[in-house]
Amino acid sequence: MKPIAILTLLSAAAALASCMGPREVRELPSNRQVAPAGVEGSWVDPNGIVSTFSSGTFTTRTTDTNQVLASGNYVNLSPTLVEINMTSMVRNTQSKVNCAMVNQTQLNCTTDSGAQFSLARKV
Repeated sequence: MKPIAILTLLSAAAALASCMGPREVRELPSNRQVAPAGVEGSWVDPNGIVSTFSSGTFTTRTTDTNQVLASGNYVNLSPTLVEINMTSMVRNTQSKVNCAMVNQTQLNCTTDSGAQFSLARKV
């Protein structure tokens, strides 16, 4: 081979080698679930009764038979305050419940008769 051809090949090889830097390792996005915003989702009381908030509708069901105990609707009064208007299927009564979101996992609620209870976000 001629010296010019060899120099051309070596220059080309050097130029290509300079373009290839260290390989970058990319991490794939994790499959972590993001907590729902506001009260949306399922909540449980200390007795295991599950309350579900979904697009303005509210239901409370037993865990063993999935029987509806109460249903109704809710309105977000602020990012941390929710007003629930519900009908008890057990007592056949209507009531209003106000709940304050203490954090993303706890709701403290007070019924219109003054009874208080807490709900924990079901994970």
